[in-house]
Amino acid sequence: MKIENQSSEKISQSFRNVGPYLGLGTQLAASIILMFFLGRWLDSKFNSTPLMILICSFIGGFAGIYNFIHTVLQLNQKKKIDEQK
Repeated sequence: MKIENQSSEKISQSFRNVGPYLGLGTQLAASIILMFFLGRWLDSKFNSTPLMILICSFIGGFAGIYNFIHTVLQLNQKKKIDEQK
C-alpha cells in the first residue's frame, strides 16, 4: 500500500512541476493565429492583401515568443526561490 501511495505522490508532484509549462505552447500558437486572422481582416478592409497579414503575423510571433520566454524565466526564478527555502 505504501508503494502505491509513493508512486501516486511522485506522479502528482511531477504534474505540479510541469503544469505551469503545459499551456505555453498553446499561448504561443494562439497569439500567432489570432494576429494572422486580424491581419487578414484588416487586409479585406483596406484592400492591402499581403501587407497586413505579414505585419500582424510577425507582431503575433514576436509577442508570443516574448510571452513564452518571459513566463519561463519567471517560473524558473520562482522555482529557484522555492528551492532555497
